[in-house]
Amino acid sequence: MSETSVGTKSRLPKFMQKGRIGGYLTVVLTGQFVYVSFEAFKGSLLDPMTQALGISVADFGKIMTVLGFAMFMYVPAGWVNNRFPIRKILIAFASWRLLTFLFLWLSPVLGYNLNLTALLVIAATWAVWDAIGWPAVVNGVSFMASDSDSKGRGLAMGLLESLRRGLEFCMNLIVIGCIAAFPAHANGIMIGFGLGYSLLLIPNIFAILRFVPANAVAESEGHSKNTAALMGLGKVLIQPRVWFAGIAGMCVYWSYVNLIYSSAPYLTRVYQASTAQASTFGIFSTGFVGIIAGLVAGVLADYIFKSSTTMMAVALTVIAIGVGVVYLLPVSDSMMWPAMIFLIVMAFGVFLGKSVILAPIAELHLPEDINGSAMSVGSFLVYAPVIWANYSTSNIIDSHAADPAAGYHIIFLITLCVAALGAACAYALVFSNRRSKAKEAVEAK
Repeated sequence: MSETSVGTKSRLPKFMQKGRIGGYLTVVLTGQFVYVSFEAFKGSLLDPMTQALGISVADFGKIMTVLGFAMFMYVPAGWVNNRFPIRKILIAFASWRLLTFLFLWLSPVLGYNLNLTALLVIAATWAVWDAIGWPAVVNGVSFMASDSDSKGRGLAMGLLESLRRGLEFCMNLIVIGCIAAFPAHANGIMIGFGLGYSLLLIPNIFAILRFVPANAVAESEGHSKNTAALMGLGKVLIQPRVWFAGIAGMCVYWSYVNLIYSSAPYLTRVYQASTAQASTFGIFSTGFVGIIAGLVAGVLADYIFKSSTTMMAVALTVIAIGVGVVYLLPVSDSMMWPAMIFLIVMAFGVFLGKSVILAPIAELHLPEDINGSAMSVGSFLVYAPVIWANYSTSNIIDSHAADPAAGYHIIFLITLCVAALGAACAYALVFSNRRSKAKEAVEAK
């Protein structure tokens, strides 16, 4: 091998190098395939999915509410992620989803529809496994990207978001195309793709066995593995930097929830934009922008800022600028296009931050055996707005139906304050990390 090729190879991030790229892609695919036959349909295929399964949209809302209970299980799930290797957790996660997906989509084929109680029970098991499995996915990405200087972790996290969004977009587009071509067979098409996409988990499980190596689990001299795992969780909970990272991520996700309510609906309710205009804007601002932002965030984090934490701080600053300008814009017909431009700025900031939302925790250089619980605690903090943000934001909109502009101004003001708080936490974490590195350097001498 030539010196040039060796040099080129050495400049690649660890997760892109031979021996790791297969494991990285497997973890990323697992993070999408476990959701692809149900949750991934909710955006553009909600109506045909519910019709095919014989449930109402209200029933779907109840199922999603049960799934939201995963938030309360993230912290105790940290013990599981300390106790068992990533590979075992991902296999169990994917296997349970496979079995329940097949049960879900085969039911109408066999001539009966699952009642709501059965669906809610399935959703409850998904919530438990989401709390265990999603931190394992993020921890797996971090593990596959691990390097002595953490170079490439930001890009790895950004690609996780971009690849998942891109894959979901393409897979759903295929289903939409088939339904558009054969509208009379919409139910059969949904069931067929629901089953087909579910079966993708089978080769995915074999890929986990083949490509994802075993990582370290918590151990402590004089203690059982169970006790060591619990002690590791305790160590994580008293880490101030974990809380700084988690709160910054929480503010990004809260801003994301508000963005969903403030893109297309804002244009239709306040500026009386047409359905076609608003829908096109919504697809662009929450779809295409998200795919691009994931790639940009990873590159900026690794090669410009050299820190996912700094990338998070900048992203929250961009959110604050975008939403701040929208908040200050007067409501008039001539202001619709400026409002759209700065909503896109806000969206770009949201997806920049969302792409590296848990990467700052990976940059804390915690011991490998407690990284799983760190990701679990971080996931709880980051996704906690699910508990209140959808409810509060939708209530603000409904309570200001007579004057939607006033309601959205409240939402924009809340988002501005949230982004400012998150940026403050992220910048504080940047300085804290620098002090920690400086202290380690002094001690090493």
